[in-house]
Amino acid sequence: MKLSQSYRLRLLRKRWQIRTLRKKAELVKVHVGKGASDRDGIFVFSTVRNERHRLPYFLKYYRDLGITHFFFIDNDSSDGTDEYLKSQPDVSIWHTTASYKRASFGIVWTNHLLNEYGSNHWCLCVDCDEFLTYPHVTNRPIRALTDWLDARSIRSFPAMLLDMYSKNNVESLKYHVGQNPFEILDYFDAGNYSQRRDGKHGNLWIQGGPRQRKFFSRNPSNAPALNKIPLVKWKSSYVYTSSTHSLLPRSLNLTYDEHGGEKISGCLLHGKFLPDIGEKVSEEKARNQHYASGQEYHAYGAHESHKINFWTPQSSKYSGWQQLEELGLMSCGGWA
Repeated sequence: MKLSQSYRLRLLRKRWQIRTLRKKAELVKVHVGKGASDRDGIFVFSTVRNERHRLPYFLKYYRDLGITHFFFIDNDSSDGTDEYLKSQPDVSIWHTTASYKRASFGIVWTNHLLNEYGSNHWCLCVDCDEFLTYPHVTNRPIRALTDWLDARSIRSFPAMLLDMYSKNNVESLKYHVGQNPFEILDYFDAGNYSQRRDGKHGNLWIQGGPRQRKFFSRNPSNAPALNKIPLVKWKSSYVYTSSTHSLLPRSLNLTYDEHGGEKISGCLLHGKFLPDIGEKVSEEKARNQHYASGQEYHAYGAHESHKINFWTPQSSKYSGWQQLEELGLMSCGGWA
């Protein structure tokens, strides 16, 4: 990398740090739960809005993996999300009525909490419809993964967002609070993905999957990015700059290959398309708080989101992490 580019990225990181400091005033501390200052903790950070029905399984899933504390930013929920989170002993919660869009879609709020509580910890930043899966996830807790990464001085762990869907129309699905969403969202696209290297940040940019083929077939470059770097051994000098797609310093983005060989990676199973998607689309179109003026939600709305069916004869039925590793969607990277 040229010195001029390195200098520009350092300046960019400094601007993000200043912006993070300015935006922290938008967050009001509601409750700090037990374990928020656990020296050996592995933490989850998430921004939520009206996700009460998803939270019980989300918390159970990550507790079972070995997450020790959860930090939530509640962006003015009205469905009881904040009351539910306050009742959880291993949860800390902040509230804000500020613009999600003007906070770079929440990531500057997350940067602040990461700096305040996450420094020198392994921190997982996910939405509450994203479920991390990694090699050996069924019999090894997340601390086994982070210990392995620590032993090899690996500071960041990538995971491709894998959109999960049902064989049936969304409107016909039945989901109850606390249910594993992948009992009904049990299919995915195995192969229609593209990738390119981002010359500026160095991360691998991945697009494709069912949302691209269903909603963005005429403009595939507008499809959502699927590359994420959700798990990081955080330092206060780090910043996320585009959701969890990229970070600074740039070296944290170099996660997928090294000297011709694959690095370890995972997937984020994406449980977005539950029966509430129609209601969610209507709300988010009206709020206009998402990336690119909410073009993704406008695309869903144009296709009658409650009648969405992604399934095709080429769809793959999900059977576990080994299947994803065999398909090349994630990699053991030498972790036997």
